[in-house]
Amino acid sequence: MKPIEGFRLITPDELAWRPSNLMRIPNADFLERTGSELLGARLWRLPPKSANTLHRHVVAEEFYFVLEGTGRIRIGETALTVPRHGGVLVGPAELRQVFNDTDAEVLWLIVGAPDKEYDGPIDPGRHYPGSPTQLPPELAGVTWPPAV
Repeated sequence: MKPIEGFRLITPDELAWRPSNLMRIPNADFLERTGSELLGARLWRLPPKSANTLHRHVVAEEFYFVLEGTGRIRIGETALTVPRHGGVLVGPAELRQVFNDTDAEVLWLIVGAPDKEYDGPIDPGRHYPGSPTQLPPELAGVTWPPAV
């Protein structure tokens, strides 16, 4: 992995929003157009009563920052409320899941270093315990993701 030389400007009109593969959460990858191999940064727009995947990493730390709304994240057995412009740094081995148990949309910026400690495909057993689409207890009775 090699750092970029110089700098790369990313403007809002360059962002491509798409639903995530498993949970259908709208997201936009800030750094995919820059060629960075050392850093990832993605916007996640969580609709009301939704959640992202339950997951962990092998070596990558992640920083979760709330841009709009009131964020909710479960780390292990602990559920945290993160105010607008608040953030949480999560170590690689910790199970984490961003969710939204409110009636308003929440916009997160999630920044991390890719798990590049080994070559080959990601081993789902290391990153996703059980089902990655399971919802946190705070969303009991909710059906997510929506039918495609």
